[in-house]
Amino acid sequence: MPRGPGVAPGWALVLRLLALLRPPALSDACSCAPAHPQQHACHSALVIRAKITSEKVVPASLDPADTHTMIRYEIKQIKMFKGFEKVKDVQYIYTPLDSSLCGVKLEAGSQKQYLLTGQVLNDGKVFIHLCNYIEPWENLSWLQRESLNHHYHLNCGCQITTCYTVPCAISAPNECLWTDWLLQRKLYGYQAQHYVCMKHADGTCSWYRGHLPLKKDLVDILQP
Repeated sequence: MPRGPGVAPGWALVLRLLALLRPPALSDACSCAPAHPQQHACHSALVIRAKITSEKVVPASLDPADTHTMIRYEIKQIKMFKGFEKVKDVQYIYTPLDSSLCGVKLEAGSQKQYLLTGQVLNDGKVFIHLCNYIEPWENLSWLQRESLNHHYHLNCGCQITTCYTVPCAISAPNECLWTDWLLQRKLYGYQAQHYVCMKHADGTCSWYRGHLPLKKDLVDILQP
């Protein structure tokens, strides 16, 4: 369920929205629409690299009638890629305790680093869930790490469409087809790790792979 970078009104309301969005047939599971890492970077309000130092279960709101709880992760922020205009430094991130509400379980107190994407609430708190793009930093490819600095946000005008079965085709000139699920039966496969959907001067978009210099013509043009 990719979302735009709008600010949510509060985490208690976010929890209720997640409950409403959960399909009835999956009442005990979290369900998310797929999104390419580039889409996550473009649609998220916050993108950071961080370590998790501790965790604590806290109430979702000050309302005594609200029985929802959250996990509050204390983090050490290593780098912020997006979200400077909303928060300067993130100390805590929040996620539902209930896995059926897409709560995220992260490893606390270790040296593991994560790429975290999420939303920033009206009160400045950062909210994450399983429908965000959350990956151990070590699992990201070189191109993904480089693209977090430059290529993803420079190409948010491109649309990425997931291809599940053949035939599938683009419906607009600024669209790229994401075929990892079709070819590898997993979402974050080779194309998600090694390709960026890049926009041309004429407004069209296509996939690029490899080193993508910012100040000269892109010459490694490959269609996955």
